Amino acid sequence: MSIPARRIRYDRWAGRLLLSLTIAGSLLVVIIAAGLYLRSRPVLADYSPAELLCSSSWRPMQGEFGFLAFIAGTFWVTGTAVLIAVPLCLLTAIFLSEYCPPRFREGVKPLIDLLAGIPSVIFGIWGVLVVVPLIQKRIAPLFGVSSSGYTVLAAGVVLAIMVFPVIIHVCLEVLGSVRGGLREASLALGATRWQTIKHVVVRRAFPGIIAAVVLGVSRALGETMAVLMVAGNVARVPGSLFDPAYPLPALIANNYGEMLSIPLYDSALLFSALVLLLVVIFFNVISRLVLVRVEKRIE
Repeated sequence: MSIPARRIRYDRWAGRLLLSLTIAGSLLVVIIAAGLYLRSRPVLADYSPAELLCSSSWRPMQGEFGFLAFIAGTFWVTGTAVLIAVPLCLLTAIFLSEYCPPRFREGVKPLIDLLAGIPSVIFGIWGVLVVVPLIQKRIAPLFGVSSSGYTVLAAGVVLAIMVFPVIIHVCLEVLGSVRGGLREASLALGATRWQTIKHVVVRRAFPGIIAAVVLGVSRALGETMAVLMVAGNVARVPGSLFDPAYPLPALIANNYGEMLSIPLYDSALLFSALVLLLVVIFFNVISRLVLVRVEKRIE
């Protein structure tokens, strides 16, 4: 066999191997979802999805498995974290990319990245020691509310800090990828620096900013330990930021492996895991569709 023919053959093998690995990686989500569904079938055989998702009655001992309180708790905590994190992260990224000196930026970026490596239990302990007492003794009394501090707001604050490095890092990259010629053209036309950032840089980088927010929200939806430690874990639908919440990840972490002698309990918990996975997939699909429309509009 000649050398060129051997190289062509090796190239084909490499291409097939990479294709197989790509397909296998893409099918992982489908395999995980199928496994969760199969383990959830016992509870789905006795209760309809509407009964499970629209009821807030959680009494496993009596055979009542209502997930509404946990789903609502997940969205309350995640929504609070997003409302806190996105403006702060975007403004921080704009400052680091457009205003601050290069030396300061290079010194701050490793510190921000370091936040991503801190274990979530450390954030949870910090939340218990600092955020919870602050809400209990300072913030809640300002609104005339009596609270233990273990609330939606506490979980949202801790979760927002946890997603800071993800959103800031990606926003920095996309803002830095905007061509300098666009900035110079805007300034040459008489725009101020802020007008250039607002109408040129941010507009051009907007699809990447949306992607950064999607990554942050995806992490927030699945975060477990830190939220479990400060959310309060009371199985009822929150009515305000000062009510306790019980997100789906905390439910699974708290209860899986315990009380499995209760009929359908194991299946109900795995159904909650399936619901959480479907929520994340749905959010990412919708975000992707929005991102495509934004990119077309900018072009």
